[in-house]
Amino acid sequence: GDFSKLLNLTDKYSRMDVRTNADTGHDSIVARDFGAKGIGLCRTEHMFFEGEKIIAMREMILANNREGRIEALDKLLEIQQSDFEEIFEAMEGLPVTVRLLDPPLNEFVPHNTRGQQEMADAMEVSLETIRKKVEELEEVNPMLGHRGCRLGNTYPEITVMQTRAIMGAVIALKKRGVVAKPEIMIPLTGTYAEMKMQEDIVRDTIAKVFEETEDSIEYMVGTMIEIPRAALMADTIADSAEFFSFGTNDLTQMTFGYSRDDAGKFLPIYLDKGILKDDPFAVLDQDGVGQLIKMAVEKGRKARPDIKLGICGEHGGEPSSIDFCHRVGLDYVSCSPYRVPIARLAAAQASIREMK
Repeated sequence: GDFSKLLNLTDKYSRMDVRTNADTGHDSIVARDFGAKGIGLCRTEHMFFEGEKIIAMREMILANNREGRIEALDKLLEIQQSDFEEIFEAMEGLPVTVRLLDPPLNEFVPHNTRGQQEMADAMEVSLETIRKKVEELEEVNPMLGHRGCRLGNTYPEITVMQTRAIMGAVIALKKRGVVAKPEIMIPLTGTYAEMKMQEDIVRDTIAKVFEETEDSIEYMVGTMIEIPRAALMADTIADSAEFFSFGTNDLTQMTFGYSRDDAGKFLPIYLDKGILKDDPFAVLDQDGVGQLIKMAVEKGRKARPDIKLGICGEHGGEPSSIDFCHRVGLDYVSCSPYRVPIARLAAAQASIREMK
């Protein structure tokens, strides 16, 4: 009705696009209906937590060698490919940024005895084997541990499988006349070498897929900027990355040194005493975290003038943070499907403010 007319009017003023964070076909359709211009963050790990997928994932984790891992990953490939097809199809030719596997592997294994016994029965191994594996995967600080591109660089076969699933989906859709625009995003890079190693694996895999299918499509490879070092070194990382997406949740954690899971103990007191004006996980800290974003934008654009820049943390749906993103020159913000209308209004307001 009137509200959607208003939103369509606002889009004429906006310089930034609004995308959505979506991991399923259903979320993608909801966001499309709210006027999202693509997906800014599709988290692949959410696809692994259901039924047969979690079993194949656990087989991969339990495997003692590369061959065993590849066997389990082959099972996952088919499942992931059909998930991607659903999402790309829902977005009908709009860009979809797919983030490769981000969480540490210990998130995929059960941590109580009952769950471990069920896993042991399903895998036909002893409870002791499972216990030992779970212990091996334990980390003191998993948020800063073996996750993101660190996983992809130690187990390149994971990156290969996910890249194959993405491109397999895109090419299958092309055969059915559906256009898809994949943007493959490497998570948690902090150095050029990490990014380059992942980029090479992705591009080599895609070249093989093109050769096997005798087909090709356009795609992009980029990275999340969520480690402060990546923002400081953005010009070198831009030599390898065609786009940056600022993961402001983790960037905020690492810049403040606040663990998001533990900050509840002191944040309310800090807000009450006026030590902090806003919760930095809800409202982007423009002075500190914002400076890193600004620096990364400038360095990234200098090294690669046509670099695409967006934000996909929760701040992507918060009006004052959106205004900041507009001012530093981002191309899009991405937020949860139900915040898309608010973000569209905020993006238009930011443009209009600039005109005054």
